[in-house]
Amino acid sequence: MTQLKLRLRFMVDQDIAFGPGKADLLEAIQATGSISQAAKKMNMSYRRAWQLVETMNQLFTSALVETHKGGESGGGAVVTPFGLNILKQFRHMEHKALAAIETDFQQLSHDLKR
Repeated sequence: MTQLKLRLRFMVDQDIAFGPGKADLLEAIQATGSISQAAKKMNMSYRRAWQLVETMNQLFTSALVETHKGGESGGGAVVTPFGLNILKQFRHMEHKALAAIETDFQQLSHDLKR
């Protein structure tokens, strides 16, 4: 099966400020309320997930994820309203980019071996 896969990334110097993996991580944090649980869901180490969150929080003007220390109710993480907005805009841009090249892809895919 032939399919089109586009990987949109926002770079700041050599760092990826945001891309598909970070978008997936934000969605997993939003769903689980935890960086640790999001990492497990994505088959990623907690350390790697934490590094990605730190990178996003450092490269944007506001935090995309806020963490809460453990305690009686346990710790956790939330995607901030700013983070949700970045995620929404990114997914919209992905959709627009794919739609913009769909016709070209369909034409090109006819020339691929199957």
